[in-house]
Amino acid sequence: MSVSTSIHIAPDDGVSQRRAELASLMKRFAPEFGVHPTAIEALHLIRSDQPTEALHTVHKPGLCVIIEGRKEVRLADECYVYDPLNYLVVSVTLPLAGQVIEASPERPYLCIRLDIDPAQICRLIADASPIGVPPERSGRGLFLDRIDAPLLDAMLRLLRLLDSPDDIATLAPLAQQEIFYRLLRGSQGQRLHEIAIPDTQTHRISRAIEWLNTHYAEPLSIDSLAQMINLSPSALHHRFKAVTAMSPLQYQKQLRLQEARRLLLAENSDVSSIGYKMGYESPSQFSREYSRLFGASPSKDIARLRAQALQASSA
Repeated sequence: MSVSTSIHIAPDDGVSQRRAELASLMKRFAPEFGVHPTAIEALHLIRSDQPTEALHTVHKPGLCVIIEGRKEVRLADECYVYDPLNYLVVSVTLPLAGQVIEASPERPYLCIRLDIDPAQICRLIADASPIGVPPERSGRGLFLDRIDAPLLDAMLRLLRLLDSPDDIATLAPLAQQEIFYRLLRGSQGQRLHEIAIPDTQTHRISRAIEWLNTHYAEPLSIDSLAQMINLSPSALHHRFKAVTAMSPLQYQKQLRLQEARRLLLAENSDVSSIGYKMGYESPSQFSREYSRLFGASPSKDIARLRAQALQASSA
């Protein structure tokens, strides 16, 4: 059953003014379509002048703040829609499908992505303890929360540093620390708290997730994975699904298929070879599961993607 989540709250003048300045900065530093790296390693600026098809990706932990436009993000069969009035946090590595659903040349989709380092969150919690996060039970490794003026102020300070590169090394870590502090103090802060603190069940699940991201092509033993993170197999399955909306096997399948798609686009290997490389026992099984996720067989899907890339490059 599909679950749709969105937040829509009337903006206030302070938030609108800050967002307008952020939009002006972004249009200078992200002048065209694409994901733009910046002089601040963890900071990326994303722009699209039109709605897009769903893009499948393995999303590392990060904060996403939309300045203009609207986006839909899918996790398994759950749908999250967000816009400039709220932000999205991915607290563990997740296979997602993201689609820009509102953008135009006059009002492009503009999004700030800031990578989250759980070790940095852990240090911040230790330095600022007690940080006062709400004692709520954690849930998905992806959540939406309302944007506010203090968080936007910190984002502005970070982006303004792009105009003064000599200050980045000293001041960017301070701005990032404030941003993460604001997230921890937010209504969903407990979710970040739990992935960063060792020996919580959610932190153990994040260890299992990172192991799967490194060993996705290998056969998966639930018993061995559970033993590695010091949980029972039943607790692993229950908590893993609570965080990712998938079982470990379903998660592994998503990783395999997304990596297979990347390899098919980047290499001249045939479909069968890529399927075997990703751990599939037969080409028919690989093609069937690939079609279920991406909506077309591997050969048809790759031909379509290459045609789209050629069209975009010649436009």
